[in-house]
Amino acid sequence: MSGPATGKATPITSKSQLIEFAQSGCKPKKDWRIGTEHEKFGFDLKTLQPLPYEGPNGIKAMLEGLQRFGWEPQYEAGNVIALSMNGYSVSLEPGGQLELSGAALENLHQTCSEVHTHLAQVREVGDEIGVGFLGLGFSPKWTREETPMMPKGRYNIMKAYMPQKGSHGLDMMFRSCTVQVNLDYASEADMIKKFRTSLALQPLATALFANSPFTEGKPNGHLSHRSFIWTDTDPDRTGMLPWVFEEGFSFERYVDYALDVPMYFVYRDGKYIDVSGKSFRDFMDGKLPGLEGEIPNLVDWDNHLTTLFPEVRMKRFLEMRGADGGPWRRLCALPAFWVGLLYDETALDAAWDLVKNWSNEERQQMREDVVVHALATRVPGGRDMRDLAREVLKIASAGLNARKRLDSFGEDEEHFLNALKNIVENGVTPAEELLAKFNGEWAGNIDQVFREYAY
Repeated sequence: MSGPATGKATPITSKSQLIEFAQSGCKPKKDWRIGTEHEKFGFDLKTLQPLPYEGPNGIKAMLEGLQRFGWEPQYEAGNVIALSMNGYSVSLEPGGQLELSGAALENLHQTCSEVHTHLAQVREVGDEIGVGFLGLGFSPKWTREETPMMPKGRYNIMKAYMPQKGSHGLDMMFRSCTVQVNLDYASEADMIKKFRTSLALQPLATALFANSPFTEGKPNGHLSHRSFIWTDTDPDRTGMLPWVFEEGFSFERYVDYALDVPMYFVYRDGKYIDVSGKSFRDFMDGKLPGLEGEIPNLVDWDNHLTTLFPEVRMKRFLEMRGADGGPWRRLCALPAFWVGLLYDETALDAAWDLVKNWSNEERQQMREDVVVHALATRVPGGRDMRDLAREVLKIASAGLNARKRLDSFGEDEEHFLNALKNIVENGVTPAEELLAKFNGEWAGNIDQVFREYAY
């Protein structure tokens, strides 16, 4: 989750400004970029407990230690709650999950270098203060009560509101981690095609990256429990957005959706004002309690867009949201997967041809089944998702080859898919690998995951 947006506080006087905001994301292909985000769980190396904010080995100490590398601190109510440098940032999720929001980069070689540098910095500081970090989709050991809350005002509002809308909203906030990639579009037509293709294929990404089979030290019956909790978090702002596939989908249609999704907050003078349950339309009409007569600005709109959580989200780019967090090689594999499919016209056409005849019911069924079955999920046409993955990875490979973005050794970006190709070849997802160890050599001791899978 992002912090408050910053920028020009242009007053909003009509819906057309919000449509223009989305349109302003349109870029020529030469300016398309890749922005990767990933979250990870911090833990005390001795006790294997989650990190508090304060203390010698807390999150605050971690953020202070990282400043040696040139990061600039950002504060809220006197607490350092984020770091920024050269277009990217380190921020905090509600339960202390540490997130890197990467810069907008030209190629996957730069993306993987960014990830590697960040994790090396985190490891250096963590080793000094007795802290480790783990890449999984869901907290494998800690209860909600054991998980501390970070001192960010928006989280107090969300914590109070979430239980009103679903049974797993607090689990989403405090006990989940993801890896995401943000990608550009050239035009409204290009946005529509990319949105539909990537939304249809999010269950496949969930299957390939399934990495959250434990809750409170025991198997939870899911291969992607992170994905499962999103199915009962808040129906107003989550899901597969079936209307995206309807005739007439457009920037305006997404704006209309966002206008009606209930708000969480308004950010004013360094403070979050609770307006939960009210719509942005109410705000535009000057009808927010405590802010009567005040109209929103584009910073408010940008903030509101960060509180929508569908499987694909649009701001001034498209954000792929279907994958569990994981080790660093898979952090590079997720952007490779989507860049290969969406940033080459031939690959995008081929991927769309695979999914364009699927019905809303078929897409939703895959979304529900994949949390349990992952690559064994049945897909339209009578085959399983592992077969679909083989075909899609071939398309993504060809798309990356066609980009011809070479590193200093003359190698293109296609090799970043190798981690996913190995999963498909072996037929074993990361979650199934963890379960085999838990039921075998770990003898049911979840503590081993911290020792073998930390960064």
